[in-house]
Amino acid sequence: MQFDPTTLTYDANGLIPCIAQDHTSGEVLMMAWMSAQSLARTLETGAMTYWSRSRKAFWAKGETSGHVQRLVELRVDCDRDCLLALVTQVGPACHTNRRSCFYTAVRDGVEVVISEPL
Repeated sequence: MQFDPTTLTYDANGLIPCIAQDHTSGEVLMMAWMSAQSLARTLETGAMTYWSRSRKAFWAKGETSGHVQRLVELRVDCDRDCLLALVTQVGPACHTNRRSCFYTAVRDGVEVVISEPL
């Protein structure tokens, strides 16, 4: 069956959440929003391209930092309202210079930083 991005469920702003996961380690790196157009660019180029809600513009991951993400495989969840991008990550994924944006754990009701900047 051919992939049809129009069958995805986008929110009222025309966006869908996308989780980026390292394709070899399985580590969850980040979550960002995609529009139908940024998804099309990603599939066309292989470079992860998101939609920046704050800038209201396309955001090609790593275009300024050099910390690019290359798409290995795209997965669609069962409700078709969330994407999982298996990626190759160059450098840190997080703007805090950490490998993952998920560097704070909640353990016994306390926030614990589990990863320092690279």
